[in-house]
Amino acid sequence: MSLMSQIRTPSRKVALGLALALGPGALALALLPRILGDRDAGLALPAFRPHAPDLALLAATPPVILIHLAFGVLALLVGGILMAGRKGARMHRVLGWGWVVAVGVVAISSLFIKTLNPGHFSIIHILSGYVIVALPLAVAAARRHEVERHRRYMTGLFFGGFAINLIFVLLPGRLVWDLVLG
Repeated sequence: MSLMSQIRTPSRKVALGLALALGPGALALALLPRILGDRDAGLALPAFRPHAPDLALLAATPPVILIHLAFGVLALLVGGILMAGRKGARMHRVLGWGWVVAVGVVAISSLFIKTLNPGHFSIIHILSGYVIVALPLAVAAARRHEVERHRRYMTGLFFGGFAINLIFVLLPGRLVWDLVLG
C-alpha cells in the first residue's frame, strides 16, 4: 500500500466550505479597517463601496470578456454543485460535461484577453495553458474509469483554478472589482 493511499483526504463538502469561506474571509479581514472607516488602515486599496453591478460598465466591455465572465460564473456555480453532490450518478455526468464545456470556453476565451499586458500574454495565461492540457486528461481518466486520477484533476482544476483566478479577478481596477466593489 502506497503512502498516498494511506492519507485520508477531507470530505468534499468540508473542502468546498473551506474554499468558499477562506478566500472571501481573508479579503474581508484585510479590508475590514477600511470598511469601518479608517482609511489609513488595512490594505491600501481604492475606496471600497459594494454596490449593485454597474450595467453601463458591462455594456462597454468587449464581447470576449463578457463570454469569459459568463462562462466563468457558470463554471463556478456548476462546479460547486458537482463538488458537493454525489459522484458517479447520471446528474454528476450531465453537469460534469456542462462544467467541462464551460471551463473550456473560459480557458480558450482567456487567450484572447490581453488587458493585463496589452497585446501580449500575461502570467495568468499560464493557468489557461494548464487548464487546456489538464481538462482533456481529466475527461480521459473518467472515460477509462480511473476515478482517483479523475478526482485529482477535477478537484485541482476547480479549487486551484478558481482560487488562483479569484485572486486576479478581485484585484482593484479589474472588471469584477469595478463592477461590484469599486
